[in-house]
Amino acid sequence: MEILWNILAWLYSSVFIVLFLHATTLDHFGLHRRYINFILRLFAFGQVCVQLHRPQSDPEEVDSSTEDVDELALSMEHPQAPGVHEDNRGFHLDDVLGYMTAGMSAIVEDNVLKYFVPEELPVWNLLSRTNSRSYEFVSIQLTVCWVAGFLVRYFLLFPLRVIILLLGTVLLWVCMLFVSCFPSGRFKRWLYKKVLVFCSSVLAGSFSLVATFHNAENAPENGIAVANHTSPIDSLILCTHNSYDLVGQIHGGFMGFLLKPVSQASSHVWFERSDAKDRSKVAERLKKHADNPDLPPILIYPEGVCVNNTSVMQFKKGSFEIGSVIHPIAIRFDARFGDAFWWQGKFFYYWVYMMTSWAIVCNVWYLPPMTRRPSESAIAFASRVKAEIARQAGLVDVTWDGFLNWKPVKEEWLRLQQQEFAKHLQPHTTSAREKEEKMH
Repeated sequence: MEILWNILAWLYSSVFIVLFLHATTLDHFGLHRRYINFILRLFAFGQVCVQLHRPQSDPEEVDSSTEDVDELALSMEHPQAPGVHEDNRGFHLDDVLGYMTAGMSAIVEDNVLKYFVPEELPVWNLLSRTNSRSYEFVSIQLTVCWVAGFLVRYFLLFPLRVIILLLGTVLLWVCMLFVSCFPSGRFKRWLYKKVLVFCSSVLAGSFSLVATFHNAENAPENGIAVANHTSPIDSLILCTHNSYDLVGQIHGGFMGFLLKPVSQASSHVWFERSDAKDRSKVAERLKKHADNPDLPPILIYPEGVCVNNTSVMQFKKGSFEIGSVIHPIAIRFDARFGDAFWWQGKFFYYWVYMMTSWAIVCNVWYLPPMTRRPSESAIAFASRVKAEIARQAGLVDVTWDGFLNWKPVKEEWLRLQQQEFAKHLQPHTTSAREKEEKMH
C-alpha cells in the first residue's frame, strides 16, 4: 500500500511540475506542442476505431423536402407569395401551406439562435459532452481509452489545475495590489504589463491554454483594440501576450473577484449596461483613454455578446465613433480540445467546464491598424473592421445583432418585414404588352 501511495505522490508531483512549467515558461520547453500532438494522435486513434466498427457514416437523415422549403421561403427572389394566383378562383385552404412552410423553415433554420449553441464537431474528441452517438462503446479499445481519459481529466488534471487556479488568483491579487501603489507613469505601465502577462499566464495554465499569436508586430501599444468575442477568457488569453485595459459591464461573483485587483492597478472603464446616463459618459472616457500614450490599449468587444466560435455578429458603432485608430484582433478556438464558448449560466461552472477539458487551444491574429475613411459612417467602418476579422479567422460574417438572442425585435425591424410581406401578397399581374410579347 505504501508503494502505491508513493507512486501516486510521484505522479501528481511530476504532473504538477509539468503543468506549472506549462503555465509559466511560455512554451520555451515545447511542452504545449508535445501535449497537443499526443492528444491529436489520441483523436486519430479514436477516429480509426470508429471507422473500423462503423464503416458507413451514421445515417444523418436529411429531409428531402429541404430544397422545396428553400424554394417556398419568402424572399426578394420570390416576389409572388405561394398561394397567390392570377385567376379569380377564390380562396382555397391549401393557399396557406406555402406561408406555413416558409414560417416553419424560418423557425427551424434560425439565423440567430444557431450561433449561440455549442459548436458541432466533425470528429469525436473523446469527450462525452460532444458525443451524441455513444462512440465510446463501439469497441473495447475505445472504451478503455475513453475511461482512461475520463480518469486523467477528472482525477489527475482537474485537482492540479484547481491548485494552479488558486495560486494564480493569490498571485494576481498580491502583484496587482503592489502595482497599484505606484503613481501613474511609464514605469507603472511597464510594471503593469510585465505583471499582468505573468499572472494571466499562470491563470490560463489552469485550463492548459495553448495560444499561438500571429503578426506580433501589429500588437497595439495604445489606442483602441477590438476583437470578436467567444468567452470571458478572451481577455485573459490576450493578456498572456500583451497588456490591456478593459471596458465592459461591472461583474460580480468569481469573475468580479478576479477583475477587482486588476481594476485597482490600471485605468479600466466599467459601466452599468442598464444605466443610459452611465453609458453616455463611456464614449468620453474612451476618447481620453485612447488619446493618452501613457496608458495601455483599451480592449473592446463590439459584439457585446459571446458567439459560438463560428461567426462574428454585428459590431456596435460606439467604439468606432471616437475617431481613433482601431487595432483589430481576430480570435479562433480549436474546439476539438475544449469548447471555449460561454453558454453556462455561472462563470465558475464555465471555468470548471474548461478545466475538465483536454486543453484550450486558439489562434490570435493581430491585424494592421485601420482608420475611418473621410466619407465613411461609423456603422460602415464597424462593418468593414468586422469583415476583416471574420475573413482572417475564417468565421462567418453575420449582419444580425447578437442581442436578438435575448431582447425582442425592434419595432422598426418588424415594420420592415411586414412591408416586405405585404409585397409578397400582391398578386402578379401581366400587362397587355407582356401578353403580346409572350404570344409572339
